[in-house]
Amino acid sequence: MTMIEQSSTGLSIKKQCELLSIPRSCYYYEPVKESELNLLLMKEIDKEYLRSPSYGYRTMTHHLKRLDYDVNYKRIYRLMKLMAIQAIYPKPKTTLANKLHMKYPYLLSDVKASSQNHVWASDITYIPLDGGFIYLVAVLDLYSRFILSWKISNTLDTSFCLEALEEALKFGSPQIFNTDQGCQYTSLSFTNRLKASDIQVSMSGKGRCMDNIFVERFWRTLKYEEVFLKVYKNSQDAVLNISNYMKYYNNHRLHSSLKYKPPIEIYNQDKARVSC
Repeated sequence: MTMIEQSSTGLSIKKQCELLSIPRSCYYYEPVKESELNLLLMKEIDKEYLRSPSYGYRTMTHHLKRLDYDVNYKRIYRLMKLMAIQAIYPKPKTTLANKLHMKYPYLLSDVKASSQNHVWASDITYIPLDGGFIYLVAVLDLYSRFILSWKISNTLDTSFCLEALEEALKFGSPQIFNTDQGCQYTSLSFTNRLKASDIQVSMSGKGRCMDNIFVERFWRTLKYEEVFLKVYKNSQDAVLNISNYMKYYNNHRLHSSLKYKPPIEIYNQDKARVSC
């Protein structure tokens, strides 16, 4: 999919990007200047991390060496940091957390999502492109596994997470919103927006991806059923294909944990029950 000039349709680039749910920066985006080898390594890191999220950069380096890649710790450390990937165990401070931002307790230890809009969760993941990469953020309703919103960005800033949050809030407000301790989620602009809607802020413990396990499972599903099967030419191509998959996931993909129903049926079924 390619963007078209305004003179051809009357639609400005800004309007086209709004219709595609991507920031204008993605239109002008040139893939990050990484070597072909580094981009290949990032794909291998992403695949292995989904299988073994406990791997830090040292173990990941040895994994890649066993695949006959001539790599060292320094390179893999940089690439994993660039991908916003961290092992689940406590380690040297290589995360994107900001010390100046307030951290919040994890509220889901003894809580199980019991209805739609009870608990939401969000996370960010890396998406490879042909010659570059972008980032994807999503907001999930944990009870139904329904994807409430998602956004694409070429940078790890807070703005696209806020955009995803605003879009999700059109469905209502959850009691609890859980994230990791990344600087996007600990920022005042994000946490204040949650508090303004009387939403309890919950944050996974440092190095504990299992605290956000449902989002982690969704990333694995998305990547093995969609992303790893294709090579996206650019961010617009990624948006089109991921959009189609999100629609399929929400409306048609059956989940054994949902008694073999798609997320939208559980989300709307519980929504109707609550409104009665």
